[in-house]
Amino acid sequence: MTYRVNAEEDDGHRRRLWRRATRVHALRGVSLVARRGETIGILGHNGSGKSTLLRIIAGLEPPTSGSVLATSTPTFLGVNAALQPELTGGRNVRLGLLAMGLTPKEAEAAVPDVLELAALGPAIHRPMKTYSSGMGARLRFAIAAAAQPDILLIDEALATGDAATKARSDERMRKIREQAGTIFLVSHAAQVIEEMCTRAIWLHEGQIISDGPAEQTARAYRWWAWCEAQGDTDKARGVLEGTIARHTPARVSLAEPRGRRARRKATS
Repeated sequence: MTYRVNAEEDDGHRRRLWRRATRVHALRGVSLVARRGETIGILGHNGSGKSTLLRIIAGLEPPTSGSVLATSTPTFLGVNAALQPELTGGRNVRLGLLAMGLTPKEAEAAVPDVLELAALGPAIHRPMKTYSSGMGARLRFAIAAAAQPDILLIDEALATGDAATKARSDERMRKIREQAGTIFLVSHAAQVIEEMCTRAIWLHEGQIISDGPAEQTARAYRWWAWCEAQGDTDKARGVLEGTIARHTPARVSLAEPRGRRARRKATS
């Protein structure tokens, strides 16, 4: 995925700034397969391409090259376009459920479950514009989960909340997996990925440098991030280089289903 942006340059003599167009590679050579029943965490520092990858999977942004194939339409945790800040949380629940494709009857039946999962208490009767970011995230997650999506994409929505909120979110995600669903979870918090995911992908400068068990990948990322935060650039570079050296990039090739290939051969 590349973006065309304008950049400024100093000519080095008269200190005049020159504006020129340049290309930014948000994602490069990303190739992966997500299977039913997996909860896949996506890690990486700011600007690594995490949210871009999620938006491409969701179909919200077309990739510059390549394609995304899915068994059903992914549900992106973000019914923000439908939710109205001036309306109460309760009214937004109904609005959000309808925006997710539920019929009025299905939406009304799902409301109690959404309210229980969001656990906003009396705040559900207040306008959404009065909510904290954590309260808004819990409500959006509860609405999206109520739609029982086959593929659920979550971008930085579960990093906040108390132990009870986390337990409810864990349980709901477990139920989605049991229904043969697939979950993608983007988070800066490696511990969240480690605790809630079965697999993790580490993105660095738009490339996958690690893809494996969530605990292993999240701990490697956390160690690298800690070294960076401490200013120990040599150790951080060593962790990064070691991670890259151990990673074997996935190569995905698409083949025609056997049954269809056999039928075509029989009729030719």
